Amino acid sequence: MSAFSTRMTKTRKVSIAGIAAAGVAALTLSLAPAGESDAAVAEPQAAQKIAPVAMTLDAPKTLSLDAADQSASAAKVKAAANAAAKKAAAEAAATKKAAADAAAKKKAAAEAAAKKRAADQAASRAAARKPVYANNLDGWIRESLDIMKKHKIPGSYQGLHKNIIRESSGNPNAINNWDINAINGVPSIGLLQVIKPTFDTYHVAGTKHSQYDPVANIVAAANYAADRYGSIDNVNSAY
Repeated sequence: MSAFSTRMTKTRKVSIAGIAAAGVAALTLSLAPAGESDAAVAEPQAAQKIAPVAMTLDAPKTLSLDAADQSASAAKVKAAANAAAKKAAAEAAATKKAAADAAAKKKAAAEAAAKKRAADQAASRAAARKPVYANNLDGWIRESLDIMKKHKIPGSYQGLHKNIIRESSGNPNAINNWDINAINGVPSIGLLQVIKPTFDTYHVAGTKHSQYDPVANIVAAANYAADRYGSIDNVNSAY
């Protein structure tokens, strides 16, 4: 190889090396901005990619809370509706009960009034049927005979009258203070001169418990005479 060829070769090598170095430098300069630009672009892109992820994570929480609130609200509405329904039912039941009670009271009052009317009418009829006895010997005997009839005590008007006249002359306050009964401390008293032990034993319920009461005295004496003699009609002397 000649010397020229050798120099040319070296010169070309230097040139090539320089060009290569310049190219590398240019490439390095050109790449550096590109690299920075890519990094700058990459960062917003990364941010954009993260943002949707964050939204995706937050959205279910919001929806879940909304659903819970809606469920709670629905539960409150339902509870309020149930409470209102129960209250309305209770009020209706109370109204119905009050009406039933009022009707029952009205019915009871009507029944009581009807019973009172019936009792008053019965009493009025009984009073109308009840005989009025004179307050004298005749009336006392007649009243005594009606009571004796109810208690199945035998005796007649004549039998009572004759014995009353003989024993007391028709004086209901007559009292014997001289016979053996008086000496023993139990004097004979009244229309038919009955002593206290006999009167108490043969007293008829419904009459006064007094020897001086004319009707009570007659009925007790007639009851005693019926037990001992068969009837007051059979008594013709002291008995």
